[in-house]
Amino acid sequence: MLACEWEEVRPDIVILGKASGGGVIPVSAVLADKDVMLCIQPGQHGRSAQMGEELAGQLLKIQQQYPDYVKEVRGRGLFIGVEFNSKNLFPVSGYELCKKLKYRGVLAKPTHDTIIRFTPPLCISPDFTEAKL
Repeated sequence: MLACEWEEVRPDIVILGKASGGGVIPVSAVLADKDVMLCIQPGQHGRSAQMGEELAGQLLKIQQQYPDYVKEVRGRGLFIGVEFNSKNLFPVSGYELCKKLKYRGVLAKPTHDTIIRFTPPLCISPDFTEAKL
């Protein structure tokens, strides 16, 4: 199943994603021995937290600029959602906003008609969030 099995090597950590959920739901997993896993404490994956704060900060600035349109910015790490005021946004939907963001180079997913989910990769740079949003 994994390339490490073909090469007969044993990695310290294996990260599985994408295909784990069959393309239907986002599922990922981290596999490692107890010795490795006990070295990592909850919340130590600092890049996600740090970049999430920066992205949320940019989105909160947008909320302050457009309080009639942006209802709430919420999330943890790089998993961030933005909820819009539907009555003020009509007839534009979350889907339409995601299409406009894609045109600017930002991938986002509408989860409801008025909510957009941002889940950028961990390798995202601070410059990217500032320039694109």
